Amino acid sequence: MTFLLCFIVVKMNAQVKDTIVPKPSTEPVKTQVNVDGKVYPALVTENGDTLILVDIDDVSVTSFRKFANDDEYNKYLRFRRYAATVFPYAKEAIRIFRETEYASAHLSKKQRKKRLKELDEELTAKFEKPLSGLTKLQGKILMKMIEKELNQNMYDLIKGVKGGFTAFYWHHFSKLYSYDLKEGYHVGDYPILDAVLSDFDVSYRIENESSLKYYNLSELRNKK
Repeated sequence: MTFLLCFIVVKMNAQVKDTIVPKPSTEPVKTQVNVDGKVYPALVTENGDTLILVDIDDVSVTSFRKFANDDEYNKYLRFRRYAATVFPYAKEAIRIFRETEYASAHLSKKQRKKRLKELDEELTAKFEKPLSGLTKLQGKILMKMIEKELNQNMYDLIKGVKGGFTAFYWHHFSKLYSYDLKEGYHVGDYPILDAVLSDFDVSYRIENESSLKYYNLSELRNKK
């Protein structure tokens, strides 16, 4: 969703280029404004106010939260802090999954398998240390974020990417840490968690091949 961000009477390092004095009219006058070296389209109103037009990221708007008691409210705040910690990892995980989906439709099974192996090594080196520092609850919130977006439980996700044996191994290993990879995410099971996850958008959509971060399809196609 694109929002119109309006700055009235621009200050702080903002310089108006070719400022146009508005004529007596109800129609705003188009101009441009330089803010910290960046030029934005703008409108000058009949009152002389300058409105800058810019696109900003998607914003999630939710209703005011209501809690039964202070304990419930404090639990929500704690869950939200943890969700903010794991959000970047969940966002990246969703991106990797979407890119793998996209690549699978444009690569042979052999090419996809080769890249997945390389990607596994890259991601282990990059994320193993920070992820190993998460608490059990933070890890669970991370999994629920991913499961909610992809509408699949973690067991089936691992099985689809790494195979049944790997999914079986991790399912039983995770039980040592009180995780159930087959549980999945179901709205209503944990109302506080539902409220927290609705505040975070981890979705990612592939617009075209040029937006891929982890896959270079042309390079992979040329590899023998």
